[in-house]
This record gives sequence, C-alpha cells and structure tokens, in this order.
Amino acid sequence: MPENRVVQGRMVTARRLAELIEDDDVMDAESIADADRDCPECGGDVIEVGYMPSVTEFVTGQKCQNCDWQATDRD
Repeated sequence: MPENRVVQGRMVTARRLAELIEDDDVMDAESIADADRDCPECGGDVIEVGYMPSVTEFVTGQKCQNCDWQATDRD
C-alpha cells in the first residue's frame, strides 16, 4: 500500500490523515489502508488509519477520499 493518499484533492500522509479526522495533533499514526465500505454520503472510496491522539488511547478513523465525511470507532 502506498504511504500517501489523495484526500479531497490533497496528498496526505497517515499522520496528516489522522490529524484531519481528529481535528487536532496526534502522537503517532499507522499506515493508511482501504476501508471495506463506501462513503454513506457520496458513495466514494473510504480509507482508514489507526492513530494515537494521546498516550492512553488508540483510535481507528475513516475518511472519504472525495467529500467531508469521516468517522471514528468512538462514534
């Protein structure tokens, strides 16, 4: 899998994707992966990334590559 992906017309790293989903800085992020779902808003491709927003929390976030839709396993 490539380390960078295009999200809404911008090339992003795993860390930047996690920051877009979290809307804040993150400590660490794993590689970006394809999610096994389509976007519920536009039907576009969804990617996911696991990341640590703090020392005590691990979150998996999903983001549509085409629109503003995003979700985490906290939702």
